Amino acid sequence: MDAGLAYRAMAHNNAWANHRLLAACAGLSPEAFAAPRIGFFPSIRATLNHILIIDHFYVDAMEGGTLGPAAWAVREPFATVAALQQAQAVVDRRLIAAVEGLDAAGLERIVEVHRTGRIQRERMDRLLLHLFQHQTHHRGQAHAMLSGTAIAPPQLDEFFSEGEAPLRAGEFAALGFSEAAIWRER
Repeated sequence: MDAGLAYRAMAHNNAWANHRLLAACAGLSPEAFAAPRIGFFPSIRATLNHILIIDHFYVDAMEGGTLGPAAWAVREPFATVAALQQAQAVVDRRLIAAVEGLDAAGLERIVEVHRTGRIQRERMDRLLLHLFQHQTHHRGQAHAMLSGTAIAPPQLDEFFSEGEAPLRAGEFAALGFSEAAIWRER
């Protein structure tokens, strides 16, 4: 197995989970999407916007950018599920591109994360693990909030497994994914 394979799989799985969660949220009314709920952030909309904002923050750093704290200048940049879904898909593709060619040296590369008043220097592999943990944590919160609505929350803790292939075929087609490409199988 090449050094970057697990990170590539995680980036694809992340995009798939975001796709599933946002597709489910598309069934919410605008009022239900923004309604106050119990969670670290006060609504499904606020939680999903936070995921996107932090994705922008870290993916920009991985790409060599200097966006830094400007990433969260607007706390909820997207008011609708459709707009949020489109923006999340773009940053998910950027994350996949950032990990696509990583080898052992690329995983050890130091990324400069521009924070307020300082630059944090972090290895790429450690930064990716932090980002995946952050995304999973807050998606779980949004998932729990969704369970308090009329929309059934989607299964999010699946990973790629052959037995589940028929269940995700349409989702993978919509995302342009294939397991063979993710796992680099011939």
